[in-house]
Amino acid sequence: QHPPTEIPKLLAKLHEGHDVVYAMPPQLPHSWWRNLTSKITKNAFSIATGNRHIRNVNAFRAFRTSLRVAFADCQSPQVIIDVLLGWGTDKITTTPVRQDARLTGKSNYTFSKLVNYTIVLLTGYSTLPLRMASLVGFFFTLFGMLVLAYAIGRSLVGEHVPGFPFLAALISIFSGVQLFILGIFGEYLAKIFQRSFDRPPYISTEVIDNLPSVGSSGNSPAGM
Repeated sequence: QHPPTEIPKLLAKLHEGHDVVYAMPPQLPHSWWRNLTSKITKNAFSIATGNRHIRNVNAFRAFRTSLRVAFADCQSPQVIIDVLLGWGTDKITTTPVRQDARLTGKSNYTFSKLVNYTIVLLTGYSTLPLRMASLVGFFFTLFGMLVLAYAIGRSLVGEHVPGFPFLAALISIFSGVQLFILGIFGEYLAKIFQRSFDRPPYISTEVIDNLPSVGSSGNSPAGM
């Protein structure tokens, strides 16, 4: 499907200063549901890495070998190379290439596998599901407070308020507070989870080793 004659196009993009180049066919040779699932998976890539450039991932790609420093110590049992490449650089681009139709066999990426792949991305490389608990809890707490304020306001003006609004407000507030507290625990778990990857906080792309050492000019520090 990927003609070797298209490789120079990827390498040309690398020579322009990019670190990762993905092949981008003009039209995906799949059914509409497969293309839709692929698009959802690629968006999951962007969410998992926090890099908006990783939305056009493709198995046909070229990247600099120096990027391996970014994930040399990765300890995750579920290795997804495209996510790891996003750890080391944001200089990611695409280039149009020709993609031929499959001559024999069929793709191993079925609908169920792509869905499972997306779940692995969101739970294995992203803390978004943990933070969703905080957002949902905050929403329900706010909703309950609004309902409670509405019920109290109607009572103050002398209107009869049935017991259901008060009950719904209390349930929403207490449920929301519980979810919000769980979300706070989730934030701490997310920090431990991210640290377990052994992802480096920064990557040095160049080392300058021509600076003079201390005392080389003949002047020693005070007290020496």
